[in-house]
Amino acid sequence: MSQSSHIRIDKWLWAARFFKTRALAVKACDLGRIRINHLEVKPAREVRVGDMVWVRNEGGEFEIEVLAVSEVRGPASVAQGLFRETDASKERRAQEAEARRAMQAMMPMPEHRPSKKDRRLIHKFRQGME
Repeated sequence: MSQSSHIRIDKWLWAARFFKTRALAVKACDLGRIRINHLEVKPAREVRVGDMVWVRNEGGEFEIEVLAVSEVRGPASVAQGLFRETDASKERRAQEAEARRAMQAMMPMPEHRPSKKDRRLIHKFRQGME
């Protein structure tokens, strides 16, 4: 972990493994998916120990407290030590996951790919909707 008490938010999100690349972290900041202490931030904004960070990515919405800063991306076990997720955030993500599982149970995937005839019917149906 770094000796400094602050670091750019895009670097920290990458080091904490919320995004695979810094470019994705930058894009999330630009799209308003990252907030520090309830304020939307730019990628160069510095995050400090004790800040509350709100992150929305493909894994869901996280509300976390920064416990440490690091400029290097280490193993997942080290990355988990950089933050602590709030209990409300964990509960909300669990409820969303349960809702997704329920939706999948109600709408199962088809057993096989559509045939050529089925595809033609699908295309005809979709063209009629436009």
